[in-house]
Amino acid sequence: MPLPAPILDDRQYRDLVDETLARVPVHTPEWTNFNASDPGVTLVQLFAFLTDSLIYRANLIPERNRAKFLKLLGIPLRTAQEARGIVAFANERGPLEARTIAADAELLAGKMPFRTTRGLAVLPVEARLYTKRPVTEESPELRQYYELLYASYDKPLDGSALSLYQTAAFDPRQGPFDAGDTIDRSLWIALLARKDDLAVLGLDQVREAIGGTTLSLGLSPATSGGARTLLPGGTSAATPDALSFQMPRPEANGALAFDEQQRPAPVWRKLDTRFDFDPLTEPGVVEIALPPAAELAPWSDIDPLEAGVGDLPPALEDPELNDRLVTWIRLNVASAADFRLAWAGINAAPVRQIETIRAERLADGDGTPDQQRQLSRAPILADRIALTSVRTDGSEVTWTPVDDLLVAAPEVPLAGATPPTVPATCFRIDAEAGLISFGDGLAGQRPAAGERLYARYEVSEGLEGNVGPGAIKQGPAVPQGITATNPIATWGGADAEGVADGERQVQHYLQHRDRLVTARDFHDIAWRTPGIAIGRIEILPGWHPDLAPTGIGSVPGVVTLMAIPAGDPAHPAAPRADDAFLDALCRYLDPRRLVTTELVLHGPVYKGIWVSIGITVAGGYASAEVIDAVKARIKAYLSPLPPAGSGFADVSTPLYGAPADPEASGWPLDKPVHARAILAEAARVAGVVEVADVLLALGNGVAADSVEMSGIELPELLGLSVVTGEPVDLASLRGDAVEASGDTRPPLLPVPVVPETC
Repeated sequence: MPLPAPILDDRQYRDLVDETLARVPVHTPEWTNFNASDPGVTLVQLFAFLTDSLIYRANLIPERNRAKFLKLLGIPLRTAQEARGIVAFANERGPLEARTIAADAELLAGKMPFRTTRGLAVLPVEARLYTKRPVTEESPELRQYYELLYASYDKPLDGSALSLYQTAAFDPRQGPFDAGDTIDRSLWIALLARKDDLAVLGLDQVREAIGGTTLSLGLSPATSGGARTLLPGGTSAATPDALSFQMPRPEANGALAFDEQQRPAPVWRKLDTRFDFDPLTEPGVVEIALPPAAELAPWSDIDPLEAGVGDLPPALEDPELNDRLVTWIRLNVASAADFRLAWAGINAAPVRQIETIRAERLADGDGTPDQQRQLSRAPILADRIALTSVRTDGSEVTWTPVDDLLVAAPEVPLAGATPPTVPATCFRIDAEAGLISFGDGLAGQRPAAGERLYARYEVSEGLEGNVGPGAIKQGPAVPQGITATNPIATWGGADAEGVADGERQVQHYLQHRDRLVTARDFHDIAWRTPGIAIGRIEILPGWHPDLAPTGIGSVPGVVTLMAIPAGDPAHPAAPRADDAFLDALCRYLDPRRLVTTELVLHGPVYKGIWVSIGITVAGGYASAEVIDAVKARIKAYLSPLPPAGSGFADVSTPLYGAPADPEASGWPLDKPVHARAILAEAARVAGVVEVADVLLALGNGVAADSVEMSGIELPELLGLSVVTGEPVDLASLRGDAVEASGDTRPPLLPVPVVPETC
């Protein structure tokens, strides 16, 4: 039974007035006029008003005691999270030199500040990105023409040795770059001189300006809705050989080497790179060390028939671009890597939406135990605060943040005691409230009387920092002639947790203490992941998706967490868990899991189904309204998410109580879709007299009575038809779509196809 907060006095203003006037005949019988105009009644109303205010304040005492008790438990509210992003600089009108922009440079999105987290050299060059895409419509005449044209490369020539391709510019607006759609699994980056520089100077001067510098290449992988696995013993680092960056290495005289069959055999040098992120799954910036200027030039003696053949860079058909070519950089993707790129660009730097408060003066110390100081801005970013003090003798003290002041050393060292690991000069910070707490002398030092305190910390706008592409513009720290903007939207910003949301988590926090042990711990802690909107979470202990269809509990030491975002504009009825969504869960859950637990984070595996229903509408009902009602009910019935507005994610179950009804969270796991169950749902709609039949099919299959679901599989409604009379045939509903298949292995010799011109 819950223990409600007691109400000390439930009387209100009208109750006080009526009670006072009811006692008048007993104490003052001579007072007989109780009209509102009587001065005595006015005095009664005045004192009743004042008493009502006092009672209201008294009733707040239990709530304040409750809030104070929760504070003593040490359960903090989740603080705000800063948004992150990538900004690309362009040295369009600056001098011909690498302009350095230091870290912590401020950029603005309107009035919202963003700051670079890493310095970079903005090179005075442009970049164009190209891919080699296979020719999709290849006529026999076209192949015969190129077989004769390149007959000298293979004697006798086998037509299967040619791979015809077209050079395509990589435009993020036209879709992502997929290494599997190219013939060489490469993205070709052409570094071009600026037009004004080429008109006055030459390519050699441009190479002198960028030789020996560092090129900052920004990469943003396309979301693919894959999986993340946190292995026992800690996280695994990114595979360093998944991506390699190469640059042409011609002979001493700039010549191109050939093999024994007189085919071009270009030599590539591997460039030194540095990055601190996984380029296959998360956005970031790769720092590429460029060789000296003398080694930047590409091959100079390429015959027109050899341009673009084999491993040579794609031929630039535009003479103007070819004249400005400084060098090529080849981004090569390993054959085992699944790499899809949404954007890439040079002169990039990572940014964070933060505002730094430097040297804020706090109230001086007074020497009392358990001192507290309130920061002027709150909430602040966790682990982004530095506190120093200046004592009366002029010496400076650096204070150390700790989670618990009770583990701090005493102010006066005890003789013979073991030296503590936490110094006495420490403090505890409540990041959400912006409140600094000091020790009492026995555990933690007290700021002395007159000791000046200074704080340096960072704050963020939270969710408002998630801005769209192009919102970030040039800031005051950007040099003249250089522009900056964000080519992709920023991500990860989240507001601080509200009091009501935090109180709902208290009972679960007392149970799991922010550690992933039981299945309920995984569920409750994952819900609090900042920066993402979660629509549904399912925990499958002892189960691994790669070992399906094994049952739950058959794989000890493995926990699979299936998570679905609350929304997906591209797939509103079946949201996908993209890479950014899964990465946020990874970062939040990894430090909270046991080192012996293998945690697999995965989005749902959707099985596309088609449903066709025929109904009979009762008299007095509009057919269109009934059909729409049936469609809405079937969509809600098959939805992977709980009904909109149900508040399932906020349901607070009793401590150690039974979990919520799984039927309320969307389509249950391991539950097959039955055609007769859909028929029953349609029959429950008001205005439906009879359901003629329900046709159900999986993908391009034939009509079936049911579609099985196992593991983390959920139904996705690809098409739904509701008509009066007999249901529409499934072939007509889906248009008899047939998936194409074939061998996509690249042949031996890539050959460029020259576009026809008038």
